[in-house]
Amino acid sequence: MEIENWVKVFSSDQIYLVEITKSILEDENIEAVIINKKDSSYLFGECELYVEKENALIALNLISKIESE
Repeated sequence: MEIENWVKVFSSDQIYLVEITKSILEDENIEAVIINKKDSSYLFGECELYVEKENALIALNLISKIESE
């Protein structure tokens, strides 16, 4: 797995939202990875969701449909 082949498509300070979004993408056969940048002591920061570059446009379209509902 090469880091430069992955693109951030979603982030939130609520881990459950990132987990749900990841699950929806995986239901569409889009591999997704969560990077947790949330500080465990002070509870600030965000969790980020990444997909491979070739799936980024599809993932962003799915996420925008979810957010508009």
